[in-house]
Amino acid sequence: MTSNAEPLRLLVHRQNLRDTCFAADPDAQRDLAAGQARLRIDRFALTSNNITYAAFGDAMKYWDFFPSDQPAHGCIPVWGFATVVESRVEGLSVGARCFGYWPMGSHLVVTPARLDARGFLDAAPHRASLPGIYNRVQLCAADPTYEAANEARQALLRPLFTTSFLIDDFLAEHQFFGARQVLMSSASSKTAYGTALCVSARKHDARVTVTGLTSRANLAFTESLGCYDQVLAYDDLRTLDRGLPTIYVDLSGSATQRLAVHAHFNGALSYSCSVGGTHWDELGSGRGLPGPRPTLFFAPAQLRRRLDPPPQGWGPEGLQERIDAAWARLMRAMDGAGAEPWLVVQASHGPLAVRQTYLEMLEGRSDPRAGHLLSFHDTAT
Repeated sequence: MTSNAEPLRLLVHRQNLRDTCFAADPDAQRDLAAGQARLRIDRFALTSNNITYAAFGDAMKYWDFFPSDQPAHGCIPVWGFATVVESRVEGLSVGARCFGYWPMGSHLVVTPARLDARGFLDAAPHRASLPGIYNRVQLCAADPTYEAANEARQALLRPLFTTSFLIDDFLAEHQFFGARQVLMSSASSKTAYGTALCVSARKHDARVTVTGLTSRANLAFTESLGCYDQVLAYDDLRTLDRGLPTIYVDLSGSATQRLAVHAHFNGALSYSCSVGGTHWDELGSGRGLPGPRPTLFFAPAQLRRRLDPPPQGWGPEGLQERIDAAWARLMRAMDGAGAEPWLVVQASHGPLAVRQTYLEMLEGRSDPRAGHLLSFHDTAT
């Protein structure tokens, strides 16, 4: 990709996510020190997960990955593909294709550590205290699952699906807290239906059903996914059996909806799992609710547990084998969707297109089938 436009980053006000501005990308032209490389961010995914990053930016330190020189504004992290365009790192060649966690901008300067054929860690000092899963950069040439034609799916779904896999693994590890139903908000979101697919693969052994809650506008789409036992609009919650032991997996973050679920099930609510903030403007405290207090799910913590060697964990190879098998199930389900695809890739480029897509996603105006693949570079080659 090439561009004659000024290299930019999109910044978002930390307290008002509708307030955006562009800033010159600090990593586009600054001199490299020995041991550093410059990556051109070719294209990245924008999903409701990125809205969660912004909604929990302060609490979960998402703003800390790519610091801004404007204290009130931050840069939202995104997942996608980049190319090494300049390198002062032995063993990292110009032209290498990478998959990783980038700023919503045009470039990133990295400080590779533990470089091998598979990739490296970005050892930039400000990232040292942040979860390592986000600092890992994967070299596509050594990724056995990488296909150039499949980059869109990988960028849009793979990071979210890893979270889905870990949510399911966490619940199964705790025998679903004795529940017989997993109830999920924002059921049309990619993280939600990935989780539902994982739970559904084991539900006969675990004896749990999976119910999705979504907006009435997204009801038909969510039903068409085929990974939920039933799908309801939010205001139909009252039709559910209030005595059925239930886990609430909350990807919306809506305080109003959380209260409705807790009040409806009360003592029958086995566990309340807080995951996302797609309804970012409805966030609120979990204090004083009927039933169990909501507990934040942090995917890197579950990942660290599973990376431990057996018998405590699965080790890196065992974990990867399990994720790859679950990913293959997702791909088969998507490929078998026929005339009603789960994902329709929509590619856009240029700063204005990035901002417009972000604002549409923020306001919930995006088609749930849409998979937005974006680039700050105005011209693709």
